[in-house]
Amino acid sequence: MPGYILTTSSQVMCTHGGKAVLSTSNTKVKIERMPALLESDVHAVAGCSFTLPGPKPSPCVRIEWSAGAALCKNDGTKVLVQSSVGRCISAEGATQGLAMITQTQTKVRGT
Repeated sequence: MPGYILTTSSQVMCTHGGKAVLSTSNTKVKIERMPALLESDVHAVAGCSFTLPGPKPSPCVRIEWSAGAALCKNDGTKVLVQSSVGRCISAEGATQGLAMITQTQTKVRGT
């Protein structure tokens, strides 16, 4: 899917308000001097306060990605775009919602 490419300066949150710590193994593709994020990147989540009934704390601890750009790649790995899907995962491996991309660069689009 097309959309603006996500970089390490983008802002991503879990549905419960936790913030993704954006880092990447990409050292080649940069936009405005910031590395583009890759579909293979897994991002830690800080500050998620999600609690299951009981109450049992069950914060999102990581975000795993799919649906990167079809044509824009780094060494065969798709770059992330605004339409990419980030699954927010608990420590027990349960999907707890989808990531929200709240800010990204607006100069370069990927398809």
